[in-house]
Parts: sequence; C-alpha cells; structure tokens
Amino acid sequence: MASSSRIVALTLAAATAVAVAGCAPQDDGKTTTASPTGAAAASCAKDSLPTRTPGKLTIATDEPAYEPWFRENKPENGEGFEAAVAYAVAEQLGYAREDVTWTRVKFDAAIAPGAKSFDFDVNQFSITEERKRAVDFSAPYYRVRQTVIALKSSKIAGAKTLADLKDATLGAQVGTTSYQAITGVIKPAPKPQVYNSNDDAKKALQNGQLDGLVVDLPTAFYITGAELTDATIVGQLPQVGAPEAFGLLLDKNSQLTPCLDAAVGKLDEAGTLKQLEQKWLAQVAGATELT
Repeated sequence: MASSSRIVALTLAAATAVAVAGCAPQDDGKTTTASPTGAAAASCAKDSLPTRTPGKLTIATDEPAYEPWFRENKPENGEGFEAAVAYAVAEQLGYAREDVTWTRVKFDAAIAPGAKSFDFDVNQFSITEERKRAVDFSAPYYRVRQTVIALKSSKIAGAKTLADLKDATLGAQVGTTSYQAITGVIKPAPKPQVYNSNDDAKKALQNGQLDGLVVDLPTAFYITGAELTDATIVGQLPQVGAPEAFGLLLDKNSQLTPCLDAAVGKLDEAGTLKQLEQKWLAQVAGATELT
C-alpha cells in the first residue's frame, strides 16, 4: 500500500478458478543485480553480516500484517507472499528459520529518516526516489499496480475512465503510493482522505464516507473477494513512469544492502519469486485499466 498498502486467504479453489490476467503485475525481466564474488561474497556470509544481533536476523513488518502478504497476522508462520519472501531471503543469507526474529514497526515510522530497530523491513514498500533519500531498498521482489475499489452501490462503481473519478471522494493509507496515485494520477476535485491503516480506510468506505479506496492490486482482490462482499474493483490506474516495485527496506547506507540485493537477485534468477507470487498472489482476471 503501498504502497502501501495491503489474494489468497481466498481458497485455493477460488484462486485457481480464475484466469491469469494480462492486467496483473507484469514481469519486466529478471533482476540484473550480480551475485557478489571474492571478498564481497565473503562479506555476505552469515558470520560476516553486521546484523543487530550476531547470528540472528531481525525482520520487521507492520501491526497488523495484512493478507495476502501475511496470514493470520503471524509473519513468523512463513505464510503469505511477503512472509515467504522474507524467509527465502533469510535462507539465501544462511539463516535458518529459528535464526529469524520478527518485530513490528508502523509503515510511516519505517520510511522515516533515522536509525532502525531491524535488519530489514518487508511491508509493501514501493521504491521511490523520495524514500531513497531516507532509507535503502533492496532490488525489487515484486512489481505492482494501484487499483480503485468501491462499494457496488457507489456512484463510481461503473467508472471506465479517470475522468469518471474527478468528482469522487477517494481515500488511502497515509504515506503510501496509493495516496500518491490519487493526488498525482487521478487528481479528483474533492480532497482525498488519508487513514492510518487500510482497516480504517475500509471502515470509511463501508460507512459511506468514501466513494472509493485506492490499494495495490492483490490487496484489492483480497478485500473485494474475502472481506467486503458488497465491494467491487473499479479498475487499475495507468502506470506512470517506471513500473512500481516493492523492495525490502533497510537503514540508509546499510552494509546489508548489497547482500540483500544479491539474495533477491538469486531468488529472481532461480524463479523462486515467481513461484511464490503464483502460490500466494494468485493472479485474477477482471481488473480493467482506467484510461
């Protein structure tokens, strides 16, 4: 959400019953980050990594941790796309599951400047130049599109174009690229509403305080498929500029950054990221693009 945001608490049967969509996040090619060699490879060995706790890896995410990125608000169970990615990265770095410790950090606190209480954070952080001035990001592990959802009774439920959203009251979670998509892409006349969490934003949608809510595509499918049965996906927003991508977040100039880059790159090259995406973010047809 990213944005952030925040399908597969839907049953596997439901996930596989739908076709893989051309409108789902596109595969723009393999991550080009090279694996470290020689001295650089040695510095990425588990015993050489300057983690907060020697021999342990501290990973952060938000409270609560949303589906489909996590399951049952328990990142330690390894279920959900981002939990699975985090453990796959940990394994690449040489950490067993028991060597991983989870901590909770709010989204806006994680992207703020300053020392961090974690080794890396995984929480649908879109990589932006503005954020890179305060924190580091790994190579991308997922590419995403922003999406508008609304109650089926909403005046924008049948919208086909951005112009159809100009008079809509829209909302998103604070500090996310979903909110930036409202202000920078849709540019509605009513002032966009901002919320501390997607849960708060969903309540506002249910209560009729919003015409529509902007979230990332997988979250949109989860909300409309498993949480709000009277809601619908209006459509995806046009991609402006480079594809939006999620990265693992680290402290600015962290010594771990090149090692996480290499770990994500290896997972990409091996097809692991794609396999995890297919398992946890079952791509679904039906999200048309608003033009």
